[in-house]
Amino acid sequence: MRGRGGDQRANEPAGPALPAPRKAQSSSLCPQVMEGEPFHHFSHRGSRQRALSRHWGWHMRLTRDPQNNDVHPDLNILTAWSRGYTGLGVVLTVLDDGLEKDHPDLAANYVTKGGDPLASYDFNSNDPDPQPRYSDSDKNWHGTRCAGEVAAVANNGICGAGVAYNAKIGGVRMLDGSIMDIVEAQALSLQPQYIHIYSASWGPEDDGRTVDGPGVLAEAAFHRGVVQGRGGLGSIFIWASGNGGTNYDNCNCDGYTNSIYTVSVGSVLGDGQRPRYSESCPAILTTTYSSRTTSKVQIVTTDLHHRCTDKHTGTSASAPLAAGMVALALEANPALTWRDLQHLIIRASRPAHLQAEDWAENGAGRRVSHYYGYGLLDAGLLVQAASTWTGTRPQEKCSVQAIQVPRDIGSRLTISTDASSCSKSIRSLEHVQVQLSLSYSRRGDLVVALSSPMGTTSTLVTLRPYDTSQDGYKDWTFMSTHFWDENPKGIWTLQLENRGDAQNTGQLTSFILHLHGTDEDMPARRSAATATDECLRRDEQGACQDCGRSLYTHHGSCLSYCPPRYYGHARSATAHICASCHPSCYTCQGASANNCTSCPSGHTFQDITHTCQHPAEGSPSPAGLRRGLLLLTVLACGSLVLAAVLYPTCRTLLRPPCCPRARRTQ
Repeated sequence: MRGRGGDQRANEPAGPALPAPRKAQSSSLCPQVMEGEPFHHFSHRGSRQRALSRHWGWHMRLTRDPQNNDVHPDLNILTAWSRGYTGLGVVLTVLDDGLEKDHPDLAANYVTKGGDPLASYDFNSNDPDPQPRYSDSDKNWHGTRCAGEVAAVANNGICGAGVAYNAKIGGVRMLDGSIMDIVEAQALSLQPQYIHIYSASWGPEDDGRTVDGPGVLAEAAFHRGVVQGRGGLGSIFIWASGNGGTNYDNCNCDGYTNSIYTVSVGSVLGDGQRPRYSESCPAILTTTYSSRTTSKVQIVTTDLHHRCTDKHTGTSASAPLAAGMVALALEANPALTWRDLQHLIIRASRPAHLQAEDWAENGAGRRVSHYYGYGLLDAGLLVQAASTWTGTRPQEKCSVQAIQVPRDIGSRLTISTDASSCSKSIRSLEHVQVQLSLSYSRRGDLVVALSSPMGTTSTLVTLRPYDTSQDGYKDWTFMSTHFWDENPKGIWTLQLENRGDAQNTGQLTSFILHLHGTDEDMPARRSAATATDECLRRDEQGACQDCGRSLYTHHGSCLSYCPPRYYGHARSATAHICASCHPSCYTCQGASANNCTSCPSGHTFQDITHTCQHPAEGSPSPAGLRRGLLLLTVLACGSLVLAAVLYPTCRTLLRPPCCPRARRTQ
């Protein structure tokens, strides 16, 4: 199976070395069944492995205690929870190196029936148990950590709460051994009528010189998933965008993240800056938080041996965060298709404070960046939009063969093609693909960009100084989401530019433009929503007194969701306001003390009564007891250490009165 960097999988900062497979496999035949089709998996001692150095990451701490949220603006999870969405009824599986299914923060959400796992499998050992392989170095912690971000149980006082803490979780062990095309296909096709979301934080080697993607079987599994999965609504594939930024890698050279069937998730630091390890490319759809290993705020999630960790650093945590938010959206509207969710993710992503020089407005008026996609994903906006979303019309595809004869690239080559014929079937664009075949003396020196008729320019691949390959691109497909909702009618322009040695040469032999979209006027849908959501009545000072149907009036403004301490209340059939929660609640679904959905710092949430309990006066909380015990321990140990240090001096100076000499045995 083709791997990242030749025969390895996804790079991460300071990633662990590749662990040995659980067992060596000699020539054998292991039939597996996917979707009624038999696949025969032949393996041998020389089969190559996918790298276990995956895309790492952290996220802001997602617990029921709002004081643990140290990042502003946050992902707005509390608002989604306050609306009652917790992932209930949604099933998600993590494709990784295994899942510690008996972890006390995951066990209650690990899904089985009659003892048999329903959303898990071990494709490395061919058995139903996804438990990770333990060793002296314990390197197979990655899947367990990602799973905790999604579905760690809430209010149990262990590690924290997952984004979708009532979702059902499963795990696929596939990265701890020989991983070939068949293994990926099997993992991507596991129980597609039962599993809703597949979360993956791995891919080809992020070394800045690899161009690789799914094999024939895995590619077919992606397509079959979106066509047949979830009863025809389509499986949801969430993917980490990549961690090769320090190697100047570009995620459009990764056929997993740039697939139209996956939601590619980028990363940002808490202060809005881009992590050095994050990659850029126009396939990135949205962004969640990440960090450096030295950041003050780190992820808190589940870890091996029933432990918790705050060391899950890098970019791979970004994908599980988005996967958890998608689970909330599916609970809000189970009828969403895979394309509906991509539309909603774009609408629920905000540029916010994310810093980049390339923020630009596309022809449909949406701000987008090669580093962050459409911005920071907002769970409150996502579930609100999902709950009222009407299905997108069927996907349409139109392809244009742009050149008839080979063209020399030289220092710069510009190719223009008219896609007006596509506007007969596509009125609003979604994904745009550029399928290229070309030769070049140093592939990494070639920068490729595409411009739309509406004036949007998307850089398909940037300068990759470590890519010295002379192979060029052989029928490689780049993808961009930057033209979303634009009309494709008019002239499209492809530009290839040499950014390296003037002696570089090459030839473009094929250029096919693939346009995907719908015949619906999606900007009109957006405009109609805006028109009905504006303020309907203002007072003399200009403060809004009455907002449109889908907005809430709050302190003179129209909000799409109510902030903590408030809940959405229908004052009448057309008027909605943000009403106050009970003072004991942090977020709530009503005004009573038993309508709480989360509590202020120092209070304990009661699941059964939905109330917030304050520790009794004079009765120390468990956290207080732990702090007190820790203090006593420190004082006691400190006293012992001090005594040990002072004893020799004391014995010499004060021997007669306080420190009688001990008798020594000869």
